[in-house]
Amino acid sequence: MTPVATKKKAATKRATTKKVATKRVRRTSRLSAAEVETMFARLKALNPKPTTELEFATPYELLVAVTLSAQATDVGVNKATRKLFPVANTPQAIAKLGVEGLKPYISTIGLYNTKAANVVAMAQQLIEHHDGKVPRNREALEALPGVGRKTANVVLNTAFGEPTMAVDTHIFRVANRTGLAPGKTVRAVEDGLLKVVPPEYLHDAHHWLILHGRYVCKARKPDCPHCAIRDICRFPDKTPGEPDPVRG
Repeated sequence: MTPVATKKKAATKRATTKKVATKRVRRTSRLSAAEVETMFARLKALNPKPTTELEFATPYELLVAVTLSAQATDVGVNKATRKLFPVANTPQAIAKLGVEGLKPYISTIGLYNTKAANVVAMAQQLIEHHDGKVPRNREALEALPGVGRKTANVVLNTAFGEPTMAVDTHIFRVANRTGLAPGKTVRAVEDGLLKVVPPEYLHDAHHWLILHGRYVCKARKPDCPHCAIRDICRFPDKTPGEPDPVRG
């Protein structure tokens, strides 16, 4: 073999080795188990006891608040329920108030006509079939007027301590952007989260993720410089800026 051919062969070998090495360090689109652990450890360190921003004192108040929160902000719902709950905060009181009596209290919330009808019908069904109490199982909750899977998950998790995962737009965005549990549908993301979130973090994971999506990983301009998981997040179009020191 000529000296020129030998040099070419050596150069080719070095290039191949470099490519292989590059492939080895390239990250996958999903977070590894170790990275998921790191993510939730950091979120927990920032907020050890997260909870919903909806104001409630009983499972029924939570059920009503979550039902009203569809396509509305928690701030807007809280403004309405602060006036409503001192007057009517039980199924019996809401049923007595009736649809027309309920509307003025929630008229500042979107879709209030439909929501008023659902909340009153829900109250009547709770009285007729559940002795006026909020059921603690998914099937019974989802049978109530105005209650879907997400609402049932919130109530089961927040009121009853069940390790459920209610996926809203914020959690859907965070799960896909970060690589935590990518999915094309809400149900796919929910199922993915239930598989990858470590058991010790599962109860509070819903709250950590929704708060992270609401205040940090925002839809239009995520606050990447102040994100605690910036270094492990898979989102390619991070907002530029000096990152905060990594925690943990």
